[in-house]
Amino acid sequence: MPLSTYGVIKGTAIGHLRDADDDHYQIMLRAAGVMHRVAVNVRSSAPNAPSTVLFRCTTVLPASFTTALQALPAGAKKLPHKAGGLAIDYLRSDFVSPKLMRPLAPDVPGANNDLKDQLETATLKAMAQPGAMVYAFGAKWGPEKGKPDTYFHFTPGNGIHDIHMNQGNSGSFAADNGPWQDGALILEYPGNKWSAFFFAFQSQSFKTDATGNPV
Repeated sequence: MPLSTYGVIKGTAIGHLRDADDDHYQIMLRAAGVMHRVAVNVRSSAPNAPSTVLFRCTTVLPASFTTALQALPAGAKKLPHKAGGLAIDYLRSDFVSPKLMRPLAPDVPGANNDLKDQLETATLKAMAQPGAMVYAFGAKWGPEKGKPDTYFHFTPGNGIHDIHMNQGNSGSFAADNGPWQDGALILEYPGNKWSAFFFAFQSQSFKTDATGNPV
């Protein structure tokens, strides 16, 4: 069934953790005075499939899409699972280009050569430039009343995950399948400059039916 809390959080990056755990790169956002954690997968835990994540970054997005993002108020917004709005679908949107996605290791020796490097460079750039905004698409959780965030320790715990394709899954992850609910991390820099990050797992299929299940 589709992700019930699919949406986008728009906020300012104020913190990051490169090595909080093996599977994610963590970003802290302030959005309309509320703290959120963005958990971005850098490794897959799917059984019987490569752990390396498929990745694509682009600086070119449709003007109609970026204009709609800029018009959003800061904070969390739930999105309907349909075309014509801000919901992203890797296989049905016209700007993701899944065929151009390539596997990228999460963390290897050297500079600017792995997925954590890519995320860290983009995040630090956003943190250093006043007015930069982060748009995190995925499944929201929280607020977790009385419970601090696991990594950044703000209270209440609050955030967004599933920042990756959310269709084409098999096995235990098939319950998450649905169209128009794919995750992404998009950063806006001053001067109308953009970096958009799209993620998928090698266990996922790029051929799905109308319900998001693999064909």
